[in-house]
Amino acid sequence: MPRPRPHLPLRPLWLCRTCGTPWPCADARLILLDEYAGDPVGLSIYLCGVLHEATADLHRLHPAERLDPAVLFGRFLGWARRRAMP
Repeated sequence: MPRPRPHLPLRPLWLCRTCGTPWPCADARLILLDEYAGDPVGLSIYLCGVLHEATADLHRLHPAERLDPAVLFGRFLGWARRRAMP
């Protein structure tokens, strides 16, 4: 039986390589929560770096388009705090 494909980002588009939705997709979020179980600070630090990289990539792809910081924060980081905290 083939192994499930991981839900990793396709850069610089920041879409999921498996399902094509904006990364981190729902499956990627669950995988990350599992990988960082018991380490919500580590997850937040990782996601801060990802947010920084994604912002730079998306700005290079669409320089004339204004990226909404609140939307990017919610997509890349905001969900983790809500889910990781007891």
